[in-house]
Formats: sequence, structure tokens, C-alpha cells
Amino acid sequence: MPGSLTPLPWTADLGDGTYRNPVLNADWSDPDAIRVGRDYYLTASSFHRVPGLPVLHSRDLVNWTITGHALPEPEPAEAYAAPRWGCGVWAPALRHHAGRFWIFYPDPDHGIHVVTADDPAGPWTRPRLLKPGRGLIDPCPLWDEDGSAYLVHAWAKSRAGFNNRLTLHRMSPDATRLLDDGTVVVDGDAIPGCRTLEGPKLYRHGGHYWIFAPAGGVATGRQYAFRAPGVFGPYEHRVVLEQGDSDVNGPHQGAWVDAAGGGHWFLHFQDRGAYGRVVHLQPMRWREEDGWPVLGAHGTPVARHRKPVTGEPPAAPASSDDFTGGRFGPQWTWQGVPDPAWTGRAPGGGLRLACVRHADAGDLRRLPNVLGQRLPAETFTATTDLTLTGGEPGSRAGLAVLGDAYAWIGLERTATGVDLVYRVAHPDGAEKDAATRRPLLDPGRPVRLAVHVGAGAECRFTADASGEPGGRGGSSPRENRAGPRRFGDPFTATGARWVGATLGLFAAAPPGAGPAAGHADFGGFHVDGEEHP
Repeated sequence: MPGSLTPLPWTADLGDGTYRNPVLNADWSDPDAIRVGRDYYLTASSFHRVPGLPVLHSRDLVNWTITGHALPEPEPAEAYAAPRWGCGVWAPALRHHAGRFWIFYPDPDHGIHVVTADDPAGPWTRPRLLKPGRGLIDPCPLWDEDGSAYLVHAWAKSRAGFNNRLTLHRMSPDATRLLDDGTVVVDGDAIPGCRTLEGPKLYRHGGHYWIFAPAGGVATGRQYAFRAPGVFGPYEHRVVLEQGDSDVNGPHQGAWVDAAGGGHWFLHFQDRGAYGRVVHLQPMRWREEDGWPVLGAHGTPVARHRKPVTGEPPAAPASSDDFTGGRFGPQWTWQGVPDPAWTGRAPGGGLRLACVRHADAGDLRRLPNVLGQRLPAETFTATTDLTLTGGEPGSRAGLAVLGDAYAWIGLERTATGVDLVYRVAHPDGAEKDAATRRPLLDPGRPVRLAVHVGAGAECRFTADASGEPGGRGGSSPRENRAGPRRFGDPFTATGARWVGATLGLFAAAPPGAGPAAGHADFGGFHVDGEEHP
């Protein structure tokens, strides 16, 4: 099985001193970023995924790699034992202050939390609840030049009963407590055409206090800038980034970053449905005549531009994985708080997943033990080798593309052996066979599974059960003739609540007594940027 040295499915760096957008062509939602020396760091919303709060690193704002996660386990952990789509970690803020890294993040059902670290690679402190309550979202701190500290946040109507306003608090400089009840400093209802104002980022520049905040919804919104002579206002506003004549819908929610070599830049997301919220990089300048920021090409997103910093090699967050020693890389997360017993080392290498017993084993949307990652590009092929060992009728494992609807190809144990299956579930619907089952002649041999994702998130699933990885050899003439085979009709992936589709691996079994019913061995995971026929 090819490994992690496979060419990346997407790179933004064009190799000639320029880049193309998106710079992160995957679901890195609600990005916030900072520069510390020559290094850039980025975090993003992780919602229900565990671990949460991913931390990415770059030397040029274009080429990014995954450093790790700042939230190994959500708080309170018991609330996330099962998947909670649309809950968990919403838009965070990343800052560097007093020699430490700080992330302020909201859980809309519990409140605003803070984690800190000396090194962005960790370890990070356990979350500290700064402001409890429902509907508190999108916090951002500011440590001012005089030593005072502030926190701004937005509101979620689904929990608080209202939204479209930004609240500012005085905060203790060590971020352990808020010093007042909060003041509404921007009321979106008072701004014509402004709705769902959220995601504020608080800065100081050029003698003014600035709040960068999006409004209008994730798929159709725009980016505002607010400024005031004092931190509590009054704030005036302008729209500084909107779709215009570009094909970038809803360009908003992000971070202003100054480059090490000079210049200013703005990272923001674009909602692309099943692909999630991909991240774009816009040039930015401060206009001399009035001091307002200009983003992109006069307020419209750019498709290509010169790089902020040259000389760095092309890079992107990992997607392929050798599963060396039974371990998986930081691109993978669970749908709920994991149990160490779920994973192990497969004989000869690779990843072993236990077929965990679960009352909802027949619905992947309800399983915490789906190991998933973001779709890494618009078009790609993902391939893995799978062997299902032991278990009982109903034990199963496979390769899935999972959202409100999902499809998977893999193996299921029956009373007489092991079947190769392809199954699909539509939104709010039960999972069903979507192709004729095929009994395996030799269940002890690995089956090569693949999903081929094309434009529009159209997914075609194939399997090769011909006896040798890649379809070569085998002891049975019937197996030798098999080769890669397409199963069922194409499936169009969908996102889920606030997230794009998940590219996942799983192993599960029906409920019953005793430990896990069998296990699944995955012999590596290979992703490339070709949508093979």
C-alpha cells in the first residue's frame, strides 16, 4: 500500500512565486491565524470531532501542515460520548501573549473556554471555563498596550434566543475571569441589511480599535470591518469583502495577519457544501487616505496572487497514512470521545479497528467510533486494504463518505462467511444495500477498497477482491478474473450540520454481550489527486 509520500491531492503553491485559492482546500472552518516570528499558526472550528481545535503551521501562509490538536478531549467529555453534529467547538480565536499561545473557544451549549500552551505542538492546558452559558459563541481577546484586557463575543440564536450583536467584556489580564457583565458594542439590527453578525476578531491598529466580523450567513455573507477611537465604541462600519464578480460565495469569517516580510493578509472561508468551509488567502492593505482596510481586489476575492513569502516548498495537510505501528496521523478524528480499546496494531503493520458493539451499529451517523478526516480536495481517489477477522453475523467494516447522507463499501460477516457490500443511507433514512452482495471466496485475504470523488462531490466506489492487493494473483481462477469492480450507482456526498462530508473508516458490530465482535485490519490509506475511472 502506498504511503504518506504520495503526491498531495491539492497544493495551493504554483511553484512560480504565486499561489491559487483556496490555500486550504478542505473543511478548516472559521479559521483564525497569527504570526510568531517567521512562523504562522492557524486553528479552526472542530465541532463534534475528537480531538478538537486543530493547530496548523506554515512559513508562508500558503503551505500548511498539521501540528496537532489543542483539545484532546472536549469538556465535559460525557456530553460527547456519542456524535453531536453541529455542537462542540465553534469559531475559536488564537493569540500569542506573554510568551504563551492562547485559544479561546466557544461551546454553544456550555460557554466560553480557554486553553494555553508554551508550544503550539502542546501540551495544552485543560479547558478552563471563562464564561458559562448557552448561546455564547466566537470569542476573541485583546490585550491592550496599557496592560488591560478585553473579550468580545457573539450570540447564537438557537441557544440564546437572539443574535446579530457583539458583546464586549473587560477581562483580567490572565484570562481567568471577566470583570463586568458585558456591553453590546455593535448591534447588527441597527445596520441596514446586516443579519447574523458573528465571528468577531478584535485588534488595535493605527490609533483605532478594530472588529472584523462577518454577517449574512455562511454561504451568502460578507465581511465587515468596524472601527472606533475607544474599545467600547462608538463603532463605524464598512463592508470590506464580498463576492462581487468572483465565484467565491460568502467570503467571510477569518483573520488579519501581518507577514514577516511586510504586507498584510486576510484568511477567510468559503462554504462549499459537501467539501466544507475551505480557506482562502486575500492580500490586504490599509488605505492611506482614510485608514480603512482593503481586502482582495478592491473588496472582491482573488483567485491567484503572489505569495506573501517565497522559498518554502509546497505542502498541504496530510491525508495519506501508513498507519505505522498501528498509529494514525493528526488528520484523523473520531465522531465521539474514543476508547483506547478501539484501535491497535494489525499483524505486519497497519491499523486494527475493533468491531465495537453498538445499539446503532447500522447507522454510521450515530457511531462515535468512525475514524474520519476532511475531504482533501475537489477530486481525488482514496484507497485502503481491508481484512475482517473473527466476529459474528452483523460484524462489519469499511470505507465511507459520511454526512447527512452516507455511503460505504466494505465487508460484513454473515452466517456462512463474509460478503463484500455497498450500502447507502439517505438523509433521515435507514441504511440499505445499493448493490448485489458478493460472498468472498477467501475471507482471509485483504480486499482493496476505493472511493473516487469527482466534481460536485460525486463518489464512485470500487472493490478488488482478486486475492492480492491491487488485483494481482490469487489461488482461484474466479478471483483472478475479478479485478477492481465498480459497485452500485454514483453517490453524491453531502455535508452535515456545519461541517463537510467525512472520509471515514469504521468497524462495528450489533449489540450483545462480551467484548468487541471481531476486528478489521486496514493496511494503510492512500489518497491521490486523480479521480481514477
